[in-house]
Amino acid sequence: MAKQFNRILITGAAGSLGTQLRRGLAPLADTLRLADRVEIEDVQPHEEAMVFDLADEAATIEATRDVDAIVHMGGAAVERPWQDVLDSSIRGSYHIYEGARKHGVKRIAYASSVHAIGFHKLTDHIDAQTPTRPDTLYGVSKCFVESLSSLYWDKFGIETVCVRIFSCFPEPADRRHLWSWLSFDDCVRLFSSALTAPSVGHTIVFGMSDNTVKPVDNSLAGHLGFQPQDSAEPFRAAVEARVPVADPMASATRCYGGAYVDFPHPDDEAQ
Repeated sequence: MAKQFNRILITGAAGSLGTQLRRGLAPLADTLRLADRVEIEDVQPHEEAMVFDLADEAATIEATRDVDAIVHMGGAAVERPWQDVLDSSIRGSYHIYEGARKHGVKRIAYASSVHAIGFHKLTDHIDAQTPTRPDTLYGVSKCFVESLSSLYWDKFGIETVCVRIFSCFPEPADRRHLWSWLSFDDCVRLFSSALTAPSVGHTIVFGMSDNTVKPVDNSLAGHLGFQPQDSAEPFRAAVEARVPVADPMASATRCYGGAYVDFPHPDDEAQ
């Protein structure tokens, strides 16, 4: 990959996927600006690190200064109490987009999620124009940022690719992953495509590897040029031998969101 950017900001850079993208996107930019609310380890000469909370408007907007593109991975990584989701994922993402608007950043790749459409059933075979059906407050925050990014494209000309990540792990761990898995390398390929495609406007893409079972229609994101190279199929025999067959009538089996559709309200659990 030839360098196409002077500086890319990666939020959530200390997280699992942020760490993978920190490695994989390095060839695209002279400098990676890494941001997280925890200390970032082993900062390299081509990297610069910033520690702040996305809820801090001034700090977040300052982090977007002098960057050419943003990979926005930060925010609540799983279902969390409402206040956490509100501050980190909703307020925090607004601060990112305001920073992009104020500092002239024209391309954002956003880590959305399957949980924005989690209550749709696999048999619906949805595409990017299918209305959202979030399965959690976490999923609601993803819907919010997808809508926010649409507004900032239409009104301010900031392009965004919303990558609805399904199950991104080193390898498939259960039967659901046999269709939902996104390999780390394919994740890097997808975000690279999101950053470098000539024109993306406001695009929603489903983030999955080239698995045999494809329960979504990704054709509306064809202009990204993303070509997954990995598949869950080599792991199928081992997974099926180890993991029992799930109840086919259970909501967690029938819906894209899996176990998230059965999660209780997180504020009830916190009391």
